[in-house]
Amino acid sequence: MPTPAQTPWLDEDTQSRPLTVAIGLTAAGALALTVAALVPVSPDAAPGFTSWPWLALLFLAPAVAAIGAVAAKKPGIGGGIVLGLAALAPGRLLLDLQFAVNGPLTIRPELYLPDRFVGGSAVGAGFWLLVAGHLLTIAAGVLAWRAQPRDEPERRRWRLLVPLLAVTASVGLLTAPVHSDNGFLLARSAFEGPWPALGGYLLIAAALPLAAALALAAPSERTARGTLLGLTAGAFAVAAPALLAGLFRADLHVTWGPCLVLVATALTAALAFTRLAEKPKTDAEVRVPGLFWWRLTTGLLGLATAAAAVVGTFAPQVAVTALNPGAVTPVSAAAESPARWFLLVAALLVAVLSLGTLVPKTAAAARPVLGLAWAGIVLAGTAVLNTALTATQAGNLAGFGGTAAPAFGYDLGAGAAWTFAALVLAALLALAVVGTGVVEREDAGNSTADGGLLTPVVAGAVLAVAAFGLPVFSVPGYVAPGLWSNFDTPSWGLLTAVVVVVGAAALALRSRPKPAAALLAGAALLTGLHAAELPLVGGALGDASPSTGFWVALAAVAALLVGAGMAVAGGRDQS
Repeated sequence: MPTPAQTPWLDEDTQSRPLTVAIGLTAAGALALTVAALVPVSPDAAPGFTSWPWLALLFLAPAVAAIGAVAAKKPGIGGGIVLGLAALAPGRLLLDLQFAVNGPLTIRPELYLPDRFVGGSAVGAGFWLLVAGHLLTIAAGVLAWRAQPRDEPERRRWRLLVPLLAVTASVGLLTAPVHSDNGFLLARSAFEGPWPALGGYLLIAAALPLAAALALAAPSERTARGTLLGLTAGAFAVAAPALLAGLFRADLHVTWGPCLVLVATALTAALAFTRLAEKPKTDAEVRVPGLFWWRLTTGLLGLATAAAAVVGTFAPQVAVTALNPGAVTPVSAAAESPARWFLLVAALLVAVLSLGTLVPKTAAAARPVLGLAWAGIVLAGTAVLNTALTATQAGNLAGFGGTAAPAFGYDLGAGAAWTFAALVLAALLALAVVGTGVVEREDAGNSTADGGLLTPVVAGAVLAVAAFGLPVFSVPGYVAPGLWSNFDTPSWGLLTAVVVVVGAAALALRSRPKPAAALLAGAALLTGLHAAELPLVGGALGDASPSTGFWVALAAVAALLVGAGMAVAGGRDQS
């Protein structure tokens, strides 16, 4: 019996039988998804436009490409395409389960758009075909994974850029897929939508960058190429139908989210056709290329993040309209968040550090601090958005207080949109900062900080966790969001800050003296920003007094600054 190396159509130790079955399951799954586009997913609603030819292309094209790759004696690419499709299949399955849970709340006009009010809807044969198609794709991915070689992965190019593009696409997936003038389709972002649609979008958004990173770590270069192509095909299948709905229906309009997904994943697919494996360097003194461009990208992203946060500070968070009984023209007003000055200070810190990153003489010190300051945008931005989300959740208060009372309407203002944009840019900034740090570390070599930092760093990290979990101010009648109680929108900002500070403390113990000092200074800056909520937020609420979290935060800042000073002193001693 011939061995895999002797079999001519096997490539890079790929096992033939599992891969053949995986390709067959992928084709069967694609066929099931295509038929689902022809058979109604519910007897109560039909597709909003003639979508089946486009869906058939989106579903069948990657399966045909995988079969063609195997036929061309490149099974590594075929198996990679299967892996890329399977990585997004669980999220797509969870997204489709919304049809069974509450069909009228789905935003899937390519498959389901009622022409009348539907309080609830049953599922049809199309729904079960969708489920079967995703399950077959998942099973194919398991077999394709088992067929991959287990060699040591090669060093890949684009290992930083491709995950950054994938995260960019993930951001687009979480936005509203369309704008709707149709009264039977309530278009909204993933975070405003119901479960399990939210879970599906979150799972896809998390799987994209993770699978992209794993693809670039694959032992086979052809498998890496195929996986990136499969991820692109899967992302197109999620985002392209919404774009088509906005183009083909007069009452639906294109939004930027699906366009961002298509552009980012198309760039990923383009990179898959380039050479992925890096040539080993023969000169140990060669500097890592691209450091200038990474710092430039990081600095510009930081400035864009700060600019969006500044606009979010001064623009109204909530637009209020009131229509008095008998009046023809409504009265408009605007509401601002008490945390807006908190966001402004965070934006100014990011702006200053971004400018420092753009200046070569200060970039090495400013970049690590910026690697923590971005979390201040999340910390303050979630607090600002809480005002808008709380107001809009009140909904329309028509008739409140009797028929003679005015009708109030609450809508998100421009400030909420800009603040959300700042959060998105902050996430991209975080990835850019990490990428720049990796390049800087490769450029400078490996060394560690002084072991004497352990005590102040651990103390600072523990105190910081307690500080972010406790309120820094108290106001009569006001209960501040926290980590362990009253978990609300601002709690996500607190959680982000905790993770960033603890991660920076751990990394500082393994870093060179100067970067370690910068990391600890950034952790102290972020913790101090949390303590600054007392005057910046509590002052706007009125009659605020320091609480336990304020004093614990100051203690954490002191411990972290002591650690930073010891790191600097240790670096001088080593020199």
